[in-house]
Amino acid sequence: MTPVEEIELPSRAQFEAELRPLYRPLVIRGAALHWPIVDPPSDREGRQERLLAAIERFDSGAQTDIMVAPPEAKGRFFYTPDVRGFNFRRERASLSQLAQLLGKLIDDPNPPAVYAGAAAAGQHLPGFEANNPFELVEPGQSAARIWLGNATQVATHFDLSDNFAVVVEGKRRFTLFPPDTIDDLYVGPLDVTLAGQPVSMVDPLAPDLERYPRFTRAQDRALVTELEPGDAIYIPTLWWHHVTASAQVNMLVNYWHNDAQHGGGFVAMVHAVMSIRDLPQPHREAWKSWFDHMVFAPEAPRSADHIPDPARGVTGPPSPERDARIRQFIARVLTRS
Repeated sequence: MTPVEEIELPSRAQFEAELRPLYRPLVIRGAALHWPIVDPPSDREGRQERLLAAIERFDSGAQTDIMVAPPEAKGRFFYTPDVRGFNFRRERASLSQLAQLLGKLIDDPNPPAVYAGAAAAGQHLPGFEANNPFELVEPGQSAARIWLGNATQVATHFDLSDNFAVVVEGKRRFTLFPPDTIDDLYVGPLDVTLAGQPVSMVDPLAPDLERYPRFTRAQDRALVTELEPGDAIYIPTLWWHHVTASAQVNMLVNYWHNDAQHGGGFVAMVHAVMSIRDLPQPHREAWKSWFDHMVFAPEAPRSADHIPDPARGVTGPPSPERDARIRQFIARVLTRS
């Protein structure tokens, strides 16, 4: 495994102009050390107590989804062996209630795994963002989301948006795989998922290489890093990542930005499974020519340049009007009897 590249905290303009176009993960050490919530006493117990107290102080009382897995899951939220259910249950609680539970579980040698993910800070911890701003996200561009729990694993998955993730408490180990390792990750169900996106069926911490032999190729290309409080990581869209939180109390804040609209390419791909994948091979090759011409080839954005501007319709350049026209076209075709 190769370490993720580390950089100094850039300006927002520098990140947008020079770093985002690289389309690779980047670690920014100390990016949030100035946050009040990340600047507690040096001893671990003091940091944890201060964090849990801060959550109770900010908490609005709004409830969110809490994932709870039994001790034998060893913190890994996943499917049942037959992949027809999950090895965890979902409950509803406020973040302060979760914080109180985490405080009680700190000294438990074999605790259940408990976790709240993607809780909108503005809804659950009003005032958090104003007190702990992240400079690389333009105000209003992305909402901070809270991930709070004990020692847990988030299965290898991807996001449909670019992602900044900032560790507030505990340690997190990220293992990342490029998008084109998908053949070697053994993707699970697309429509029945743990928390939104499909996941790899392989546990990268204990891979079953007899069942998933191609995973060795993904391991050879994996990137890895460990983050401590105040550190941040940038994960581009569609990069696979597995996340392990190892402390009794862990908190991460993330910002999804450049959001994929209406499911982005993922929905288009699932529809292509129905409409193209099962065709005879010559037909699939013919459709591949269409997709290359209209979508994937370097010159695809200019594929309709020979049509007068007002007549380009759904093949025109990006604009709100074109996108609305595409949505209307798709809805009309899919609902036609």
